[in-house]
Amino acid sequence: MDKLIINGQRKLYGDVYISGAKNAALPILIASLLSKEALKLKNVPNLFDINTTEKLLFSMGVEILKTDSLLTLKARNIKDFHAPYDLVKTMRASILVLGPLLSRFGHARVARPGGCAIGSRPVDIHIKGFEAMGAKIKNESGDIVASTEHLPNNRLIGAEISMSQVTVTGTENLMMAACLANGVTILKNCAKEPEVIDLGNCLVKMGAIIKGLGTAIITIEGVDELNGAEHSIIFDRIEAGTYMVAAAMTAGEINCIGVESDKMTSVISKLKEAGVDVIKTDNIVSIKSNGKLKSVNLETAPYPGFPTDMQAQFMALNTVAEGVSKIKETIFENRFMHVQELIRMGADIVINQNLAVSRGGKVLEGASVMATDLRASASLVLAALSAKGTTVIDRIYHLDRGYENLEKKFNQIGAHIERVS
Repeated sequence: MDKLIINGQRKLYGDVYISGAKNAALPILIASLLSKEALKLKNVPNLFDINTTEKLLFSMGVEILKTDSLLTLKARNIKDFHAPYDLVKTMRASILVLGPLLSRFGHARVARPGGCAIGSRPVDIHIKGFEAMGAKIKNESGDIVASTEHLPNNRLIGAEISMSQVTVTGTENLMMAACLANGVTILKNCAKEPEVIDLGNCLVKMGAIIKGLGTAIITIEGVDELNGAEHSIIFDRIEAGTYMVAAAMTAGEINCIGVESDKMTSVISKLKEAGVDVIKTDNIVSIKSNGKLKSVNLETAPYPGFPTDMQAQFMALNTVAEGVSKIKETIFENRFMHVQELIRMGADIVINQNLAVSRGGKVLEGASVMATDLRASASLVLAALSAKGTTVIDRIYHLDRGYENLEKKFNQIGAHIERVS
């Protein structure tokens, strides 16, 4: 199992090219199941979760062709409608094959998914939505088994669906399913994340009729079939935010290239509140820090609120910033697992249910720590970059799920990170 060895207290300086967004690429790859024609994708990041998704789609019969700049998927001859547990267990996004398979082929069998252990993420909203569209769904040996064979033309039926809570994957799954349903589907209480909009934009290029992307109500008029298309994945706003916080904590000066700043308003405003200089241009966000940071209070919320995927990184920032701060996690109930590891490095953090209180101004010290989930791993990297001495981070396979070439990118801007087995 690989580890990262990080020598800290080095200022970061230079350009970072931000990769395509994992959370946009995963559903868009899966959207290829909706058409027998080729879906050509640019800016797809090279990540463990992407590779897992490709393996899953390939096992179903999707033809996949990779070049340096283009990923082409063609679901012309789907032969298997089962997403097995051994491919699904590491990645919750696998549940997204349910909507396209059910919508286009009328049946699907998907193992209940896994992913990071950051809290309960039930798929009940997905299932209730499919049932509202007429599907018959049952649980069988740990799998979700769905069928529309009893419906006219073996097709889902458009419906009005009000989701009980905002869910990104729920919105995406139901939106994809509705594209080939008979009639009009109205989804209420939808997620507004840029990644959801990116999926919707790709579906529209494929011939879907969708209105209301980026709002709480999305309307989809079903069509008989979708065509192929070419689409470029949006930038990864969480990766960009992670490098921005790293520069802030190390008194660095970096340019994050390929960033649409209007999609990062909440993160940028908190960096400014912490005392960081932020300059925005067309596709570059520049960060300059003197290392004298002020702690910030924040509460996670669905977009456009502060993203839960940036909470751990700001927790690391608050450990070295001056003052007392409060971070409230409202999305996942088990997303403070990085706190104990930060405490091993000298942080002063107290947790009370979903509230973490940090007394900052600490000089962190290198230690042996263990990554517990994807974003917790990132927070430990940031802490290590600013810490005195050497930090060893174990179980870094989490990082490979969501950060492309992390140590290479950091080393190019002045860090000293070594990966060892």
